[in-house]
Amino acid sequence: MILNLSTSPLPSTSSLIKLLSISKSPTTHFSKSFFSSSSTSYQKTQYSNQFLFDKRRYPHGKRDSFRSWAFPGFELGNFESAQSVIEASAVVAAIIFVHESGHFLAAILQGIHVSKFAIGFGPILAKFNANNVEYSLRAFPLGGFVGFPDNDPDSQIPVDDKNLLKNRPVFDRIVVVSAGVIANVIFAYAIIFVQVISVGLPVQEVFPGVIVPEVRASSAAARDGLLPGDVILSVNGLELPKNATNSVSQLVDIIKQSPNKNVSLKIARGQKDLDIGVTPDESVDGTGRIGVQLSPNFKISKIKAKNIMEAMSFAGKEFGGLSSNVLDGLKQTFFNFSQTASKVSGPVAIIAVGAEVARSSIDGLYQFAAVLNINLAVINLLPLPALDGGTLALILVEAARGGKKLPQEIEQRIMSSGIMLVFLLGIYLIIRDTLNLDFIKELL
Repeated sequence: MILNLSTSPLPSTSSLIKLLSISKSPTTHFSKSFFSSSSTSYQKTQYSNQFLFDKRRYPHGKRDSFRSWAFPGFELGNFESAQSVIEASAVVAAIIFVHESGHFLAAILQGIHVSKFAIGFGPILAKFNANNVEYSLRAFPLGGFVGFPDNDPDSQIPVDDKNLLKNRPVFDRIVVVSAGVIANVIFAYAIIFVQVISVGLPVQEVFPGVIVPEVRASSAAARDGLLPGDVILSVNGLELPKNATNSVSQLVDIIKQSPNKNVSLKIARGQKDLDIGVTPDESVDGTGRIGVQLSPNFKISKIKAKNIMEAMSFAGKEFGGLSSNVLDGLKQTFFNFSQTASKVSGPVAIIAVGAEVARSSIDGLYQFAAVLNINLAVINLLPLPALDGGTLALILVEAARGGKKLPQEIEQRIMSSGIMLVFLLGIYLIIRDTLNLDFIKELL
């Protein structure tokens, strides 16, 4: 799964973008930068987020589960394809644009003054001004921000102007702060909906047994007659479950527990069922091994909606499954942080994963974009400093105090501390993830 941290300071705070670009104008910003946790796993060669169907009972397929799954163990690889890197970067940039557009439109439509809209951080590559708003594209497309002139000393707007964000009622500010999250949720659903009516959703049809894609020469499996393409249906008389993950792990566990002991396998080879015995070799750690690759026995196909209502239903259920998976991944990250901290990744890793997904299939790219949107939405709702949720929490505290704001110094300290932590974490993750890229390792 993917964590995306962002910063959304109050009018009185310093923002991440100012730390990055040394802005001379202390305007208010809602800025976003991307970080990721790989608790939701993307496999290097295949992104799996499929509907499960039982076609034996239902000819057109019955939805058994809408929860997404993928094999863990993605490792950062090479940026071999410039096109795939561009595609992944474009997805991230689009998500940033949608999020910031949510903040921007919520402010503009309420008549709130906005001074800047930027995609990216750092030096300005291109800009133009319209209706007193500076629109800019910046050098590093890994974040973005919307700026408000609330505390800009160069602004010509009076400090008591009712249309400054800081002077608006609590509800108006809540709408502006939460609009980015709402925009990402809508965008995620729209992405899935487009996938449903265009390329179709991946359908996983699961079959009994475990496939043996490869048998190593001189291994126990090769010695005892196991061949590539065989499907293992049972082990020691125990039928393997029709479950992609459990069937593999169950077979592996039995083999590991049986060094130098005969293991009876029932296999399907072509149209025939055969019984063979394999004696696992003993590994240096005392466990058994037979020298094969194992893979769940499933087939991937596509399903498209027949009409708009069906498309909306499919998209809604898939959106619910992805959201559930994201929430589960975040829960694992926070409650087992000591074990999952090493899986937290920065923007470099996100682009690397996206590039791998783009090379694999267009289906994966749709899912990648949807998951990123949901992650950004969920993470930003957390009541932590430098996140939209932290800003909302301060606004709600103000509302609970009868409209009395916290002292400006306290707000600044709370938000600035969060921004600094995010900034330092971002720098660390960018450096670490860059060093983990294969081509960087080769250079070193």
